[in-house]
Amino acid sequence: MKKRGLAMMLAFVLAATGLVGCGNGTDGASGGKEKIRLMVWSPSEDQSKDSGEWLQTMCENFADEHPEWDITFVYGVADEASAAGQVAQDAEASADVFMYANDTITTMTDANALAKFGGKYREEIESTNSEEVLASLTKDGELYGVPFTTNTWFMYYDKSVFSEEDIKNLDTMLEKGVVSFPMTNSWYLPAFYIGNGCTLFGDGTDESKGVDFSGEKAVEVTNYLIDLEQNPNFRIDADGSGIAGLRDGSISAIFSGSWDANAVKEALGDNMGVAALPTFTLNGEEKQMMAYAGSKAIGVNPNCDDMAAAVELAVYLGSAEAQRAHYELRTVIPCNTELMAEQEIAADPLVMAQNNTFNYTSILQPFVSKMNNCWTPVENMGKGIRNGSVTHDNAAEQTESMNEAMNSDGI
Repeated sequence: MKKRGLAMMLAFVLAATGLVGCGNGTDGASGGKEKIRLMVWSPSEDQSKDSGEWLQTMCENFADEHPEWDITFVYGVADEASAAGQVAQDAEASADVFMYANDTITTMTDANALAKFGGKYREEIESTNSEEVLASLTKDGELYGVPFTTNTWFMYYDKSVFSEEDIKNLDTMLEKGVVSFPMTNSWYLPAFYIGNGCTLFGDGTDESKGVDFSGEKAVEVTNYLIDLEQNPNFRIDADGSGIAGLRDGSISAIFSGSWDANAVKEALGDNMGVAALPTFTLNGEEKQMMAYAGSKAIGVNPNCDDMAAAVELAVYLGSAEAQRAHYELRTVIPCNTELMAEQEIAADPLVMAQNNTFNYTSILQPFVSKMNNCWTPVENMGKGIRNGSVTHDNAAEQTESMNEAMNSDGI
């Protein structure tokens, strides 16, 4: 996910052929079908003609599979990062079915604005997803959504510059070409600290254990990052500068996610390489960069009037059929285990990179409430390194200040 996505709550009605009527109950004019109205939110790209109108197509397919219902779909635009805030603020006025990033679960459960999946629906979801993906949507033993993709970042690189051996280690890469990394983005920068043993809330679920970005293990990373920023073959990626550099040849590797796959392909063509995260060399020892990882899911509003239809739609939108269409139309990487077993999908380098990162070079991003205290201090560390206010002379002091702020409710 892009941590600070924007939501445009622009609701509009698209009544497809045969999908007419409003309200609840049955009506003889519609052949005794139960009339149902479902409000569905998704990112704008899922509704765009340029991207094949994935959401509308899937909803129409769903309606065809349920002739017992006469469904009117009301479509609204909200990205996965922002939907939770809208739903939590006013659940009764929000969508019945929506897409969300798993790290926003607590925002909605605290507001009693996210339905649990149980019974046959939970069994179906559990039978087609890995334990890791399911864990990303489970809180206090309850399952809160239907996953449709994993959510993390990895590395894109120019195969004409770096070999498969080179890309195993970041410092080796810096000897061969220019590497760009979003150092001032707090979704990315912790990868180095976590790689050297720093932790967040124990296993990520225990708020009482707090954040441990302190001590020598963290100071060593801060010093490494200061040197990294000063490396002549390093660039800080911000506002699309990394992809622009791939395009003009001034940059040969960037770190991003599947959302940038098409842009990278346009920039690099046949030289596009994709890989899980490399190691970095810290005081002579190789350490593994570790990304935050999570999932994106279909959620259901517990306040909706037509709960049975809403849950059925959510399960369908996260089904193998819908994930396949999502992948083909928008390169949204599937997480359904049946699809992942198909040779064509499993052999896609983009799918391999995202899933190798999720499985081997990431931690599950904590979604406890106190995680909200962690973004700004890390961002400030990256900015301080960029502008030179964080130096080797004050690295220990600045690192401890970051740790204290991450453990404070003041930020």
